[in-house]
Amino acid sequence: MSTFVERVPLRFEQVTTDETGINTAEFLDAARGVVMLFDELGSAAFVAVKSDISGNIDKVQAKYDTDKVAFNTLEKIVLAEAGTKDRKASQGLLWLKRGLEFTAQGLSRSLANATEELADSFRQAYEATLKPLHGFVVKAVFNVAMAACPYRKTFYEKLGGDDEAVHKGLEVWVAALQKHLKQLDDFYKKGAYDKGL
Repeated sequence: MSTFVERVPLRFEQVTTDETGINTAEFLDAARGVVMLFDELGSAAFVAVKSDISGNIDKVQAKYDTDKVAFNTLEKIVLAEAGTKDRKASQGLLWLKRGLEFTAQGLSRSLANATEELADSFRQAYEATLKPLHGFVVKAVFNVAMAACPYRKTFYEKLGGDDEAVHKGLEVWVAALQKHLKQLDDFYKKGAYDKGL
């Protein structure tokens, strides 16, 4: 049986960067793997989370598709939209980044705490990432989703087994994702590109 990390379209550690930023097409393909991860959680409660991440991927993809050369990095998309009224892709990327930060922190906590149930890992990740940005209704949706997390053992079995190979693959995948998220976070902060989004 293949592991989850082997089944994703592209792993985050395969996403390339250059002096202008993070490769758009590769990052979006890797982010689609996160949507697959929520499929592995197997709960209807995560439909809203998956939909949000997918919708934000689609916003960035739509901009990229208008000019794949000019928008070959995520940063170029944000720079092109800066100071304009149409910042749909920049907003989509910002919220995609936030959703990926939630996922990365949840998985990182789970991997670091072998006895912690998945619901607890993701609840703590939600508190640290998305909760301060959400209103009452969205917080309630996330609370339902956290309560519907499968047991740790069940989740890791779906990813390929609760063994060292699966954990190592996930650790590399999450570490690479966190590296890209830090680069995006630094970029947004440096240029104050998140203002008004």
